[in-house]
Amino acid sequence: MSRTQRLFDLIQLLRQHRYPVSAAHLADTLNVSIRTIYRDIQTLQQQGADIDGEPGVGYILRPGFMLPPLMFSEEEIEALVLGGRWVARRGDERLSVAAKNAITKIAAVLPDDLKNILEASTLLAGGENLAFGEVELANIRHAIRVEHKLVIKYLDLKDCETVRTIWPFAIGYFNDVNVLVGWCELREDFRHFRTDRLLSVTSLEEKYPRRRTVLFKEWQDKQKIDLR
Repeated sequence: MSRTQRLFDLIQLLRQHRYPVSAAHLADTLNVSIRTIYRDIQTLQQQGADIDGEPGVGYILRPGFMLPPLMFSEEEIEALVLGGRWVARRGDERLSVAAKNAITKIAAVLPDDLKNILEASTLLAGGENLAFGEVELANIRHAIRVEHKLVIKYLDLKDCETVRTIWPFAIGYFNDVNVLVGWCELREDFRHFRTDRLLSVTSLEEKYPRRRTVLFKEWQDKQKIDLR
């Protein structure tokens, strides 16, 4: 275990206790010596952690502390890298660039040992980019953020062309297809539209009348996906 990982685990362990916890208990839980706990406590205090206590009495971490370089465990770093690589391959150009920039920013604040883990990660994301159009997907994501209606021209699974006005609130990125989820004014119900069958997308300036978080919750409650 790296020292940075151990300090992260120590912070997490202290957060679990509302009352002072002994150095012996901390050492036993983390499988290190009591002397190591004393050194690590001192290091965290020097970094700004509001830890009260002393040897022989116990230690307690006051609420509200977050040490930015220690925000992530080693497995969390690997998860972020894998997720970033997946988005970089599967998202539209803007989303791909954003994923790469996010990983770069995270790397900039990590201590050297965790930065090495990030840079040396061999977790790979496969698959092809399924975007039907870079600009269109970026516009759809913007419409979702600002809760604006979309007018879409869509080719259904029977190859019939249809025009719908929808309230977009989610995009599902699946292995073989991306799916736009929205409330359809024509059907007066939730509908799912494969992005590879969208012929055109026009964003309206008109906001839809319900919050997307409410729509998303109602859609989740229905617990079904119908790719029509």
